Amino acid sequence: MNVMTASSSIAAPIARPFIAFEQASVTFGRGEKAVQALQPTDLTISEGDFVALVGPSGCGKSTILKMVSELLKPSSGYVFIGGREIGANPIRIGMAYQNPTLLPWLNIRDNVMLPLKIVPPFRGEFSAKRKGEFRDRVEALLAQVGLSGFGDKYPWQLSGGMMQRANLCRALIHDPELLLLDEPFGALDQFTREELWAIMQDLWLSKKLTVLLVTHDLREAAYLANRICVMSMRPGRILDDSPVDMPRPRTIDMTFQPDFVALNQRLRAMIVGARGGTGIVNHPPGQG
Repeated sequence: MNVMTASSSIAAPIARPFIAFEQASVTFGRGEKAVQALQPTDLTISEGDFVALVGPSGCGKSTILKMVSELLKPSSGYVFIGGREIGANPIRIGMAYQNPTLLPWLNIRDNVMLPLKIVPPFRGEFSAKRKGEFRDRVEALLAQVGLSGFGDKYPWQLSGGMMQRANLCRALIHDPELLLLDEPFGALDQFTREELWAIMQDLWLSKKLTVLLVTHDLREAAYLANRICVMSMRPGRILDDSPVDMPRPRTIDMTFQPDFVALNQRLRAMIVGARGGTGIVNHPPGQG
């Protein structure tokens, strides 16, 4: 089967833009010490879309993620979230990074439940619902990622892959409108990583979140995303923004089919070119 031309179950694109960059740029420092991290950039992400950012280390992928999460303001241009400029209308955001950062003195259930204690409107109901509705919510999400029965365990009792599953649950427990993923599977072995790709795909298909993923793994980007944006070397800019026209649900077997391999080779060639032809694409996780 030709996966690029086969009948696809990918949902039709949703027209309403949820994230919009309009000539947004970032420069650190001033004068002679100024370093431009991101050139004026235009980028639109629709509500419910899944977009991956790939590119060489230091190209501005994480800079874009920080702007979307309101941790960094553009030096020029604009960033709109939900139709309003960042900071004007707070939205619920879930985040998952390479390091799960689970609190070692809390069990997995309480770690996952933590956003419900902090994020409105859930925090106002936390005392009344923590042992009932909120506990049930946590258990259902743990079961969805294969951690049923592990709520009473502590992080040090879990493997790296299991902790990252719990980390995804914590990022999703408060029904975020936007999920930001920064190399969340980068430190895991290949088989665990592939297993978590399938879990992440299932979560997205069931919840239809808006997701922005930063990754150095081209197979991961093509397996998970609806669109892949390739970025240049610093100062970063988007070189290519292309849809991933493959049916869902995707499988690991599909990643070995000719059209999937061709997509990865095309992405690799662009990144190698962006690096100046060094031929090195796999960088240490967490850079960029």
